[in-house]
Amino acid sequence: MIKYDKLVRDKIPEIIEHGGKQCEIAKVHGAELNSYLENKLHEEVGEYIEAKNLEELADIMEVLYGLAHSLGYSEQDLNECRADKYNKRGGFNKGIILKEVW
Repeated sequence: MIKYDKLVRDKIPEIIEHGGKQCEIAKVHGAELNSYLENKLHEEVGEYIEAKNLEELADIMEVLYGLAHSLGYSEQDLNECRADKYNKRGGFNKGIILKEVW
């Protein structure tokens, strides 16, 4: 038996059971959910830094959507906020490094 204490995607228990195994789960809400989501974000960012691939970026986005939802926002709210900031301040596509302001 392998023990875990980490947030997993919603369909993971189903997938485990379809694989012929059993699992024990718990559900968290509110501040406890936010804590698990923040831990998951650290985990996924670490996986991205190691693998540097699109799949890990998608995992990071999914965690961000989960955080938004737990704070009372929708995916659309998060995407609209991102787009608004992009329109006002730009993105990070040009690789601009601010060195000094005087």
